[in-house]
Amino acid sequence: MKAAYTKPFLTATLIIVADQVIKTWVRIHMYMGEEIRFFGSHGMLHYTENNGMAFGMEWGGDVGKLALTLFRIFAVCGIVYSLIYLIKHKYNRGLIMNVALILAGAVGNIIDSTFYGIIYQHGPLFHGRVVDMFYFPLFRGTFPSWVPIWSNEPYEFFRPVFNLADASICVGVIAILLFQKHYFKHEKPEVASPNSEMVEE
Repeated sequence: MKAAYTKPFLTATLIIVADQVIKTWVRIHMYMGEEIRFFGSHGMLHYTENNGMAFGMEWGGDVGKLALTLFRIFAVCGIVYSLIYLIKHKYNRGLIMNVALILAGAVGNIIDSTFYGIIYQHGPLFHGRVVDMFYFPLFRGTFPSWVPIWSNEPYEFFRPVFNLADASICVGVIAILLFQKHYFKHEKPEVASPNSEMVEE
């Protein structure tokens, strides 16, 4: 039974470590706003930090930041409990691994939010800024004039700057949504046939 716990928690741990290693490297070797291109203008490292949610979104200023960090901590406790429950009750392995990915991403960003304010930014506990660096503006253009609201406005896909923790959460959530019927399928109970009852007698 212990082996069933090893793979998901080891996977989560490796992702958390990799996420922190990448963030630390970016902090040491890059300045804010610097870009290192590895796929022309369509893929690069772009050092930025944010106060709030995944993909650079922000919410509620300092109070919102504190609330979000505390919510993340409670959410991680719930995810850990859920992961242990899924393993204990032998749920689908794919589901278990995807929950492990979500756990890894949540913990990776909690480390930033909780401790980076003290370690790097001379701020209080729970007010750290999350480090983002992956930026993939695959294509840019302008909305046609007939498009409502955004008529003739420029657009860019994919605009958000994110980190490994964000990616881990997204992969886990999307995979669960795509394969939920497989993960949560109910086995139909076998109906005993009259012949089988005669054999038993």
